Amino acid sequence: MPLARSLSVTSLTGLEDWDDDLDLENSILFEVAWEVANKVGGIYTVIQTKAKITTDEWGENYFLIGPYFEHNVRTQVELIEPPNPAMKRTIDSMNSKGCKVYFGRWLIEGSPYVILIDIGATAWNLDRWKTELWDSCAIGIPWYDREANDAVLFGFLTAWFLGEFAAQCEEKPFILAHFHEWLAGIGLCMCRVRKLPVATIFTTHATLLGRYLCAGSVDFYNNLQSFNVDKEAGDRQIYHRYCMERAAVQCSHVFTTVSQITAIEAEHLLKRKPDMVTPNGLNVKKFSAMHEFQNLHAQSKNRIQEFIRGHFYGHLDFNLDKTLFFFIAGRYEFSNKGADLFLEALARLNYLLRVNHSDITIVTFFIMPARTNNFNVETLKGQAVRKQLWDTSNTVKEKFGKKLYESLLVGNLPDMNKMLDKEDFTMMKRAIFATQRHSFPPVCTHNMIDDSTDAILNTIRRIGLFNSSSDRVKVVFHPEFLSSTSPLLPLDYEEFVRGCHLGVFPSYYEPWGYTPAECTVMGIPSVSTNLSGFGCFMEEHIADPTAYGIYILDRRFRSVDDSCTQLTSFLYSFCQQTRRQRIIQRNRTERLSDLLDWKYLGKYYMYSRHMALAKAFPDNFTYEPHEPQAPRDSVTQGRRLYLHLLLYPVTPALTTVKQKRMRDTTKRKKPRKIVRISRIQLWPP
Repeated sequence: MPLARSLSVTSLTGLEDWDDDLDLENSILFEVAWEVANKVGGIYTVIQTKAKITTDEWGENYFLIGPYFEHNVRTQVELIEPPNPAMKRTIDSMNSKGCKVYFGRWLIEGSPYVILIDIGATAWNLDRWKTELWDSCAIGIPWYDREANDAVLFGFLTAWFLGEFAAQCEEKPFILAHFHEWLAGIGLCMCRVRKLPVATIFTTHATLLGRYLCAGSVDFYNNLQSFNVDKEAGDRQIYHRYCMERAAVQCSHVFTTVSQITAIEAEHLLKRKPDMVTPNGLNVKKFSAMHEFQNLHAQSKNRIQEFIRGHFYGHLDFNLDKTLFFFIAGRYEFSNKGADLFLEALARLNYLLRVNHSDITIVTFFIMPARTNNFNVETLKGQAVRKQLWDTSNTVKEKFGKKLYESLLVGNLPDMNKMLDKEDFTMMKRAIFATQRHSFPPVCTHNMIDDSTDAILNTIRRIGLFNSSSDRVKVVFHPEFLSSTSPLLPLDYEEFVRGCHLGVFPSYYEPWGYTPAECTVMGIPSVSTNLSGFGCFMEEHIADPTAYGIYILDRRFRSVDDSCTQLTSFLYSFCQQTRRQRIIQRNRTERLSDLLDWKYLGKYYMYSRHMALAKAFPDNFTYEPHEPQAPRDSVTQGRRLYLHLLLYPVTPALTTVKQKRMRDTTKRKKPRKIVRISRIQLWPP
């Protein structure tokens, strides 16, 4: 592992200055998604973390459109009067016609404006709008699919709003609408069907059919070109949803997706090659801890150790100072998220540690929400026993300290035989007897509703990881989201991640993967795959990912057994590191934070918006394609390349027609350059 020191992205000049002379004064951006102020999945994180840089670019001309849910509005949105007169007239007009449209500020960083539409208030229009969708797009929506019906309502109301806004504006602005995922796609389709003066972008964060196929144990990536997509969607009873998604892709001026691996998938399943790849970033400032992140790791690790002391009471025969915490987290998709491969690798790791007589113990957490009744009684009892032992030891400690103090006051050394009386020994013996346990520590912290059919529990039964004393690998399945108010494991997700040693995400289907990205910005090493957007991104942009604590598992060109062997090798080699080596690796991992910052990755979204304006309004905007420069050869320069950031597509440089004419006539200005994120190099000192 090379340990040469490297610089951070922000200290380099790899990004050319972009002469941003595009006039956005008369342009309006609407970003439309089901997860605006409505946390469901990863798209919520994308929109929430990106809001700050988008607001900085567009200012008061940036609006988010999402569904209205009262419980979300009460905690996340401040309702206000629209400051834009045209916006106020639009909302008043729609409300007067039976709609319920709300305007406010989303209480997140950047405080963007949000427009929330109550789809329930106009549900009486559903049949009429479904008829119009069939007549115009030949897409039929079955009555029983509530989610698809909601998508129709949301889409038609969004298109109605955009059309009404365009009509209410006195000076016609250039309207740009960016739609995320199929739930918002109908709005894009109706904008094009009704020929609204709106530039459109559609971003797919994961294809519907791809997710279903991968969950069905199909050799997905080796057969992408041979799938009969209509038949596959029909067999899975999602044909109408697939049609909604594909129609939005085909109707958009600009189509983007979040990773190269998903771009290949979209080209085959949705029949259109993305115009651009827009990688997902994070608000790195939120996670930034400067030199404190190692201390934060120690603090959070101590809190996890307290949980372990209670959970494994009676079987705490391993050294917590030589215990490593691994975890996997995310949506409960057993095979898509790679939980099946991870469990098999843990069984093999357990064998390796036992036969090699290792003194390292691994506690692995599965944080995957599932259907439960409540906390497991045995789990709660463990935390109660731990607290009782703590209280007992504190009581004895106070009595001991008082006697020691009084003995020293009179100038005598204490008689240790008299420091503790019989009552103290009785109290401690009772506490010790309370820790006796005849059963193994529970694998699951909750009572599962479908215990006998649960995929994780059934696999654990098959591989025999029951938290016995002889096992070097212990398993804790926590089937709910982490919360600081939990009586069991009172930690927020961010605090929990900081306290772990390694995040393991061996996903088979992961268009991007925020969990390993969050590990990276918090300085926690992680395992990802070359079938995840994050893994491909890191593999392309970092010369030696493993040296930076980013382990890339090959799940595309290896068999399942070979991939499992490789994952076991990663885990075992991590176990063999010394504490000092792990600290060095965490430092190196944390240096990659800037690579994932929206400050840089947000430019991809910026380019896509400019491209859409040029395609929708060619009389007002134009773009000039630039060929990418050949990357410099790091070998001929005699320096080792550690990190480079490469722009995925050939990106156009966009200007207004008026600005282009001025440039051509005055010759005062150099030809406009786009920000080409060519190469960022990190040299050893």
